[in-house]
Amino acid sequence: MHQYLSHVFSSVSRDLSFIDHTSDLGWKEPQRIQPIVVDPGIYLARRSQIFHATEKRSTPDGFKVFTGSQWVILSRSFLEFCVLGWDNLPRTLLMYFNNVILSEESYFHSVICNAPEFKNTTLNSDLRQFQKDDPVLDKVDEKILRRGHNRAAPGAWCTGRRTWWMDPCSQWGDVNVVKPDESVQMKNAYIKGPFTGLLRSQVMILFMGVAESKGNR
Repeated sequence: MHQYLSHVFSSVSRDLSFIDHTSDLGWKEPQRIQPIVVDPGIYLARRSQIFHATEKRSTPDGFKVFTGSQWVILSRSFLEFCVLGWDNLPRTLLMYFNNVILSEESYFHSVICNAPEFKNTTLNSDLRQFQKDDPVLDKVDEKILRRGHNRAAPGAWCTGRRTWWMDPCSQWGDVNVVKPDESVQMKNAYIKGPFTGLLRSQVMILFMGVAESKGNR
C-alpha cells in the first residue's frame, strides 16, 4: 500500500473488521442456506465433488444468518474468538456451515454479527475494488500513487533515480519505511471518526482528497 494510505489507515483501530454483510438472504436462502451438502475434502486428504442431500433443512432460528462477500479483513481479536473458542457460538455455527454451499460467504458474517462483543466492530464494506479499467482507480494511480504504466507504486522504499527513462523503484531500500507528509494529517480526524456507513465510495473520496491537497500546495 502506498505510504500516504498506509499512514491514514495506521490510525484505524485494530479491533475493527471490514466485512460486507446483510441479513437479507434473498435467493441464497433456498439455494445456499437450506440445501444440505457434504464436502469430502473436509474429512479426506484428496478433494472431490461435494454430495447434495435430497432434502432441505429449515433456516435456523437459534441464530440469525448473515451473508455477503467472501473477501474479508478480520481483526486478530475476532479470529482468536473463532479459533480459541471460549464461547460456543463459533463452534455451533461451524458445525452448521460445514454443510452449507460456499460457507465462506456466510460463516464469519454470521459469527461476528451474532456475537455481542463483536457485532459493533464491523464495517459493512470489504474495501475491495477489482473492476478492470476503472477510471476512478486510474485517477488514483495517476494522481495519488504516481504509478507509471506497469510499474510499482513509488514510495520511500524506492531508492533509484527518477528520470524519464528510469523507474525509481528499480532499486529498493527498506520496504517498511513510511514517511507521510502534512497533506495526510487532516485525514486522521476523518478516519478516527464514526465509522457507521463507511463505504467504498467514501474511501475513494478520502483518497482523492489526498491528491487534491497535494495538488494545491
